[in-house]
Amino acid sequence: MKKFLTDDFLLKNDIAKKLYHSYASELPIIDYHCHVSPKEIYEDKRFENISQVWLGGDHYKWRLMRSNGVPEECITGNISDREKFQKFAELLPKAIGNPMYHWCHLELKKYFGYEGVLNGETAEEVWKLSKEVLAREDMSVRGIIKKSGVCFIGTTDDPIDSLEYHKLIAEDESFDTVVAPSFRPDKAFQIEKKDFPQYIEKLSAASGVEINSMATLKKAIANRLDYFNQSGCKASDHGLNYVPFCEMSEEDMDKALAKALKGEETTLSEQEAVLTEMLVFCAEKYAEMGWVMQLHYNCLRNPNSKMFQKLGPDTGFDVIGPNNCSQGLCKLLDKMNQGKLPKTILYSLDSSDNSFIDTVLGAFQGEGYPGTIQHGSAWWFNDTMNGMREQMKSLASLSLLGNFVGMLTDSRSFLSYTRHEYFRRILCQLIGEWVEGGEYPDDEETLGKLVQDISYYNAKNYFNI
Repeated sequence: MKKFLTDDFLLKNDIAKKLYHSYASELPIIDYHCHVSPKEIYEDKRFENISQVWLGGDHYKWRLMRSNGVPEECITGNISDREKFQKFAELLPKAIGNPMYHWCHLELKKYFGYEGVLNGETAEEVWKLSKEVLAREDMSVRGIIKKSGVCFIGTTDDPIDSLEYHKLIAEDESFDTVVAPSFRPDKAFQIEKKDFPQYIEKLSAASGVEINSMATLKKAIANRLDYFNQSGCKASDHGLNYVPFCEMSEEDMDKALAKALKGEETTLSEQEAVLTEMLVFCAEKYAEMGWVMQLHYNCLRNPNSKMFQKLGPDTGFDVIGPNNCSQGLCKLLDKMNQGKLPKTILYSLDSSDNSFIDTVLGAFQGEGYPGTIQHGSAWWFNDTMNGMREQMKSLASLSLLGNFVGMLTDSRSFLSYTRHEYFRRILCQLIGEWVEGGEYPDDEETLGKLVQDISYYNAKNYFNI
C-alpha cells in the first residue's frame, strides 16, 4: 500500500515519475484565466490566518460545508475565522474521492510544510502552524505568487474597469510576474438583465460614447478594447449559459436595444440576436489585436432563488446546465469565420460535450498556427482527476494533445496554484500509461518535450507571453 501524498503522488510507473520530476515539476506557471484581485496583488495583501486565504470567497469549499449540514452562519456568516476553519476541517475526512481533499493537502504541504492529515482533531495544530507561516515575510500575496513560480496571471475584468492596479503593477519593477487584464464584457450584451440600463450608463461614461443603438454600442466596446489592449490584455472571456445564434436586421436589434434601455421586456430572439451580433463583432476585433477569445458555456446559474436573494451570485449555487449547443456553436464559429476568427478556447461545463468540441476543433482550425482552436482544460466542476483525464483522452483521440495549452486555476484563491501541479502529475501519469502499455514509444526526448509544451510552452506561445 502506498503512503499518502509522497513525492510520487499520482505517479504510478517509472515513466510517469521521470516525466514529472525531470520535465514538468519545475516549469513556471502561466495562469491565463483566474479571478484573483489585481488590487490585492498591488497592495501585497497579507492574511492573518488560513480561513482568510482558504475560505474567503471559495465556493468550492462552501459547497462541501453545505453538503455536510454546516449552517450558513458558519460558512458566509459572522462567526469567527477559527470556528469556520474547524467546521471545514471536520468534514474533510468525508471528502474521499473529491479533488478538494487532494488540493487542500497539496497546499498545506507546499505553502505550510505540513505533512500530516487535516481533520477535526488536527485543526488546532494546522491553525497555529498556518498563522506562524502566514506571518513570515515571504507569505504575502506577492510572496505566494513568487513561491509558486507564476510568471503570468490573466485576471477577469469588466469593460468599465479602470485597470488602475494593472498599471501600477506594471510600473513596479520589484515584481516580475506579469498581471494582465482579460476582457469580460458579459454585462454589456445581456439586454434581458434588469440592471442593463444602469450598466450601459457606466459603459457610456467609461467609453465616452452615448449608447443608443447597436452602432454606438459597438463603438463603445471598440473604445474599451483599445484601452484594454494598451494595458497589456491578451485575452477575452465570455460566460454564456448556452451558445446562442440568431440573426436579425440592425433596425430590429436597435429597437430591441431601445426597449432594453427603457427597462422594457425583450424577446428571447432579440436577446440572442444582440448577443450573437456582439460576439461576432468582438471576435473580429480580437483577431485584429492578436487576442485569444475564450467561450465558457453550459452553466445554469443561481437555480436556488432563495439563496440568490440572500447571498447574490458566485456563492456556490451554480450547476452544470446541459444544453445542446452544438448547432449554435457551429453556426456562431462559422459566422465569425466569414470575417476573422481569432484564436479561440472552448469550454463546456457539460463533460459529455468533450467529443463534440474535439471534432469542432478540426472543422475550424486555421492555417499557419498549430491549435488555433483549443479545447479548454476541464473546467470548474470538471477539474477533477477523472475530469482532466477524460478531457485529455478525448482531445488526444480526436485531435492533437501535443498542441494543448494546458491548465488554468479559474480561482479566487492565491493558494490554488497547486492545481497546476495536480494537472501536471495527472498528465504525466496518463502519458506514462500509454507508453507502458506499448501504445507510444519510450522516447524520453519526445515525451519530455510533449510534457513541457502542454505544461508551459504551448500557453506561452499561444498567448504571446
